[in-house]
Amino acid sequence: MNFKLGEFFCGPGGIALGAQLSGKVKSSNGEVFSITPEWAIDYDLETCKTYALNIHKQSIGNNPNIIHADIRNVDIKSLKPCDGFAFGFPCNDFSIVGESKGLNGEFGPLYTYGVRYLKEHKPKWFIAENVSGLSSSNDGNAFRLILKSLGEAGYNITPHLYKFEEYGVPQARHRIIIVGIREDLPKKFKVPAPTSKNSPKTSRQAICKPPIPQSADNQELTKQSKNVIERLKFIKPGMNAWSESIPEELRLKVKGARLSNIYKRLDPNKPAYTVTGSGGGGTHMYHWSEPRALTNRERARLQTFPDSYSFVGKKESVRKQIGMAVPPEGMKVIFRAILDSFAGNDYEGVKQNINL
Repeated sequence: MNFKLGEFFCGPGGIALGAQLSGKVKSSNGEVFSITPEWAIDYDLETCKTYALNIHKQSIGNNPNIIHADIRNVDIKSLKPCDGFAFGFPCNDFSIVGESKGLNGEFGPLYTYGVRYLKEHKPKWFIAENVSGLSSSNDGNAFRLILKSLGEAGYNITPHLYKFEEYGVPQARHRIIIVGIREDLPKKFKVPAPTSKNSPKTSRQAICKPPIPQSADNQELTKQSKNVIERLKFIKPGMNAWSESIPEELRLKVKGARLSNIYKRLDPNKPAYTVTGSGGGGTHMYHWSEPRALTNRERARLQTFPDSYSFVGKKESVRKQIGMAVPPEGMKVIFRAILDSFAGNDYEGVKQNINL
């Protein structure tokens, strides 16, 4: 069976690419299971263009299945039914970085549109993704409400906090993924066991092996001021702007945040810290040996996008798209587990680390 995948809040296509990379799974009786991204919705035009270009190999104008719209203005009943459904509902109000307004913020209630789709079209399975801060937002009440709503939509759900560095992603990126199987189907999903827990991929391996061609898309360097260049020269790999080795005249004149990622250089022998999509000076991620910020292509490698994946837009738009994306190599493992679940194949699983 080829599952048709629909998405809300699709971003530049990390989830869709993960679905494509999961390949084909054969059951014991020879039936083949796979996933094909069918349609997707996002509010950002350049993000939609990136998705259309890479996932469907078309421009957005030639593809009616890529819908540029605010989900709050979409008639959910009129959307196509699909076999699988994914929604990485916006994390702004659940992130531990910022005001953490949770359900009281502008973006917090957007998960309800995904619930509406589930109730209206009843896909066989779904995947919902959000930041780890979701579980503690509103004193945990937001997460409990979201889980309750997803269960009441008619699904057996398996929430789990995935540490993506344990699943082949060269980055310490921790995300809650909720997998739901429609309750009338005799299928059971298990959290897939980590694939690289004992040998995580390092930032050096991700960025340098093989070297990125200078002709690659999204490889523009960020212009650095003389002060930033000089400051970075005194910051050792894995350290930040409060390194004791920085001369007094080059130190930042701010208080606090000494454990932050401001002007933090990557440790080449470890997975990177979390790639983000926004932020001012000092938040762009910094090379471990060269006195500069990473290029967008280097950030994309840390997010496990191949060099052939071209992001549409100016540099800051591309940075946002990459930082907000879900790592496709991590999602590939989860999609593969869904396919094995429907094929009836046994696979190594682990106990879910979030209790219902």
